[in-house]
Amino acid sequence: QVQLVESGGGLVQAGGSLRLSCAASGLRTFTGYPVGWFRQAPGKEREFVAAISWSGSSTYYADSVKGRFTISRDNAKNTVYLQTISLQPEDTAVYYCAVGYSIRTGSRREQDYDYWGQGTQVTVSS
Repeated sequence: QVQLVESGGGLVQAGGSLRLSCAASGLRTFTGYPVGWFRQAPGKEREFVAAISWSGSSTYYADSVKGRFTISRDNAKNTVYLQTISLQPEDTAVYYCAVGYSIRTGSRREQDYDYWGQGTQVTVSS
């Protein structure tokens, strides 16, 4: 069992930045496994944002965030980060991290991930 806890969300003006963190704890961690970030805006379905391979050598991004968001990981700290810049009101959502124990690299599909955090709210004002 693993527990994922997201942090770093908040209220920011358009053009601002936030650094989201996803920390793992429990009997299992996500060291050695791919991790993804997803988000869900009010009234919308959850969507893929970014993913990272177990080593950090491969990263994947949704077109909507490419060039503005950067995913990274520190396996020694059991933490994955999502650095966001140039935030826009359409980035407002609850951001979730998830770990996939059955996949070999990052995935854009929700069903490939086994454990999810509770989410952290990001609100971008115009």
